[in-house]
Amino acid sequence: MAYFVVNSYHGPAWDSARPMREQRLWPEHAAFMNALPPGFVVLGGPVGGGTRAMLIVRSESESEVRARLDPDPWVRSGHLVEVVEPWEILLGEP
Repeated sequence: MAYFVVNSYHGPAWDSARPMREQRLWPEHAAFMNALPPGFVVLGGPVGGGTRAMLIVRSESESEVRARLDPDPWVRSGHLVEVVEPWEILLGEP
């Protein structure tokens, strides 16, 4: 298993006048994230004052990460644009 960093940036459908939990499709996005397999997301949440979110995920491959996250209602609707990168951990233990 490898670790990946997923940065999620606001996409064109994001309404900057609304907080995260008031965005369209929030309940569907939250339910999707809560239903991900146990152990897939190691850590996750908003960073940078809420301008983006970051996930640390554990997976076999980048393609598996994308296959699991692409069905997210916020990704499909354009609320989020995700960048997936492999992470080489040199300090500490996950």
